[in-house]
Amino acid sequence: MKGFGLAFGLFSAVGFLLWTPLTGLKTLHLGSCVITANLQAIQKEFSEIRDSVSLDRCCFLRHLVRFYLDRVFKVYQTPDHHTLRKISSLANSFLIIKKDLSVCHSHMACHCGEEAMEKYNQILSHFIELELQAAVVKALGELGILLRWMEEML
Repeated sequence: MKGFGLAFGLFSAVGFLLWTPLTGLKTLHLGSCVITANLQAIQKEFSEIRDSVSLDRCCFLRHLVRFYLDRVFKVYQTPDHHTLRKISSLANSFLIIKKDLSVCHSHMACHCGEEAMEKYNQILSHFIELELQAAVVKALGELGILLRWMEEML
């Protein structure tokens, strides 16, 4: 019976290792914390949002930049001064983007359609559902997705 348990355990471990890459699950090492996240699903969902608002990218980006400036960067708290300096630097970069997008918007070159507003409101409602600091940390974690999306627009 011990042989069966060992074989089953080995089979289960090999199955998990083979199954994990297929499902998009990735192990993230965050200091002493280790988590598993389905990055493929996150990227897929974000890509679908991005694709659905492709005509309204300027407007959608303008709202996301304001969201990060008003609701994320201003609220984030940590005793780590190095991280705070990095957040400040990101916020300054976003301020420059906000200024440029505002100029486009004022010249009617930044169309805001219903779909862009609907997708932005979905993001905002998910943010509001969470406890504030948890929502801010989650938004910071998803900032990489936004930055990759911005790179794709270049």
